[in-house]
Amino acid sequence: MAVREILVDGHPALRKRAKEVKRITPEIQALCADMLETMRAAPGVGLAANQVGVLQRVVVIEVPEDEDELLGGKAFCLINPEIVQASGSQIGNEGCLSVPGYVGEVERYERVVVRALAENGKRVKISARGFLARVLQHEIDHLDGILYIDKLTSPDKLYKVQEGEEEVEEV
Repeated sequence: MAVREILVDGHPALRKRAKEVKRITPEIQALCADMLETMRAAPGVGLAANQVGVLQRVVVIEVPEDEDELLGGKAFCLINPEIVQASGSQIGNEGCLSVPGYVGEVERYERVVVRALAENGKRVKISARGFLARVLQHEIDHLDGILYIDKLTSPDKLYKVQEGEEEVEEV
């Protein structure tokens, strides 16, 4: 495992659509492990492969235990994640490891159902609401070349914070 460099806004890889993973190889599994280590070192709650310069549809997520009843405190890697169902609405502040020093107000779905492959190749379906739903949407947006700053509720809803405090500010 290795901590990789996290790309910041302005890097072209962040604006490209990641390619579908055709086969789960030892390299994809190593990518998952590296991304998890990188996300934890940052620290963050989610990381998409684009953010480390790899244009593959891979994300890692680990939300705090108190943020989700079932998956809180558990780290997981999703390969080729896609939102298959969405409903409701929530507005909250988001930060991003690729936009250091800022948080912004973004509207997201309150509930989502995501289908993906786990790093062992098994199909998974995650029904999420609240914070975990927000994180899933944020990371899947990354895979499509979209940053949260593209979805601000208003341009004046982007706030400067102390770098490294983005997670503290997240809802």
